[in-house]
Amino acid sequence: MKKSDNVRIRKRICLILAVCWMAVIFVFSARSAELSTKDSMSIGILFGRLIVPSFADLDAQMQISFADKIDHPIRKMAHATEYAILGFLLTGSYADGSRKRKKIVLLPAVIGSLYAVSDELHQMFVPGRSCEIRDMLIDSCGVIAGTLFGFFVFIYWKSQKRRRLR
Repeated sequence: MKKSDNVRIRKRICLILAVCWMAVIFVFSARSAELSTKDSMSIGILFGRLIVPSFADLDAQMQISFADKIDHPIRKMAHATEYAILGFLLTGSYADGSRKRKKIVLLPAVIGSLYAVSDELHQMFVPGRSCEIRDMLIDSCGVIAGTLFGFFVFIYWKSQKRRRLR
């Protein structure tokens, strides 16, 4: 199998995964505020069990209070992470050695950021959810981080590997 065939296969797989990941993001965004809060609270309690040594000894109300206090950072971290994954996949679906490096980063970052904006607009129509500019910015920062990581993995690292083999 030629190197160009491997790149073509990787690009197709990443594109399919990116579209699937967009669907996953859409499904999470379509959940009502009540369900979304319930999910993040359960993650907060799990997080407490993992990092707080005596968390299991706390009564249920204290555990819920802890989860409530870290709910906001968990939600924002989830936003950034889900969009970083999208940025990485979009970069994998576009990057190859024949494109200009700026385009390899710019196009996936723009596409991912536009999807973030459309996702926030979509949330205006979900019960209890809202469209927040802050979330669009967090999502876009996640996309950019994922895109830069994808650039490093798919282009820079490969070029360094080729140089070492010479």
